Amino acid sequence: MSVAKTGKISPLDPSAAEPFYRQIYDRFRGAIASGVLNPGDRIPSARALTKELGLARGTIEAAYSLLAAEGYIQARGQAGTIVSPDLKPRTPVAAPMLETIHSIALPSFRPDSIMPFQMGLPALDVFPRKIWARLSARSVRAMQPSDMTHPAIAGLPALRVQIAAYLQVSRGIICSPSQVFVTSGYRHTIALIAHVVLKAGDRVWLEDPGYPPTRELLKHMNITAVPLPIDGEGMVVADGLKAAPRARAAVVTPAHQSPLCVSLSLPRRLALLDWASRNKAWIIEDDYDGEYRYVSRPLPALKSLDRDGRVLYSGTFSKVLFPSLRLAYLVVPETLVEQFEQTMNLLAAGSPQLTQAIITAFITEGHFARHIQRMRKLYAVRRDATAAGLESVLGQHMRIDAQPGGMHLILRLRGRRSDRRLAARMKEEGLFADVLSEWSIQCEEASALLLNFTNVESQRTAENLGRRILKLM
Repeated sequence: MSVAKTGKISPLDPSAAEPFYRQIYDRFRGAIASGVLNPGDRIPSARALTKELGLARGTIEAAYSLLAAEGYIQARGQAGTIVSPDLKPRTPVAAPMLETIHSIALPSFRPDSIMPFQMGLPALDVFPRKIWARLSARSVRAMQPSDMTHPAIAGLPALRVQIAAYLQVSRGIICSPSQVFVTSGYRHTIALIAHVVLKAGDRVWLEDPGYPPTRELLKHMNITAVPLPIDGEGMVVADGLKAAPRARAAVVTPAHQSPLCVSLSLPRRLALLDWASRNKAWIIEDDYDGEYRYVSRPLPALKSLDRDGRVLYSGTFSKVLFPSLRLAYLVVPETLVEQFEQTMNLLAAGSPQLTQAIITAFITEGHFARHIQRMRKLYAVRRDATAAGLESVLGQHMRIDAQPGGMHLILRLRGRRSDRRLAARMKEEGLFADVLSEWSIQCEEASALLLNFTNVESQRTAENLGRRILKLM
């Protein structure tokens, strides 16, 4: 057991991903939950634990502040700090909305390996690794002692400046660098938003079908999802006005609806913004791959139409660079900047500064914009080649939806074939496939596979992969 009755705490792990204050918090919470520490038990003072662990006083106080905020401990002045007497023995406090971002454990949605058709991956074979390596080496050589301290919680200032400039030019979003917060990925972004603007019991509009991790995160925080259907113009806002007009927020993917890839029409965008303004609700715009549109220029972001400060814009580097960076960003209305700064200071440890410095150089020197332009052209070619190759082999068994953009194809299975059964067989044979039915909450979508095309090099490759799928049907 990590915390004994004596109040001693076992050595912390300096190689762990969690910062020290999180490790301390987790150990005390676990000891309380398991009954090692009971209601009314006294725990070491911050000063005593500082000496015992050899850490900064602020680290201990951060852990204790978090435990106190969640109701696990109480400070009693000269009497010391004790486990809250109101807790039931051997029962953890149910405070999901205050649980920190790092403690949220959800099932893995993506494999760690590279599989054909794997969702969420950009074209890894054509990423400019030599340029990236050169910028990385230069950033390492330029490191000063000041660059080796704790990273800025909200993100490297230079990167926030570059993101704000990029969004203004490419997505039509006017924002200051102070409104930009660098996060460790989409899940971190959504959890951060939920901590600031939502609370347990709130209702939130979600697209149906929609990205599964979003609803899992909200469910984890006791936030009620209100599923809204998708048609040719995107989320059916009118259904939301009927089902839950007083919902606290809506999560949308307006550029390319995830996973159906339709775009939210202008009337729907304006209706959504009007609803949010009238009801003081929030719109969370997930612009996960808005850069990749092939039938016309990329659509402006929904955030660019926001005149009342109701849209929180979520972007990511995973789709345009590569996922292992674990870096994303969030643009918040000016009225929320201070609240997000406070929450970030409490819950986040900051993202690796060296990685942020490399991305900053990549953007500043023009490589980022050129890379996106090249990928937009390449993906248009690979999408057509993949669709043609699969259609030539599987045309009798499935239909491929026409889509204006995105990074995956939707293969509608003909007849009564089960998308889940076929996807399971594919994974056994080393082929990846998401199934549309697992992205749905209430809507009854026909069986369909979601297949990423960005790493399929040619029509011949797609034909060969299609033959492997045919043998499994």
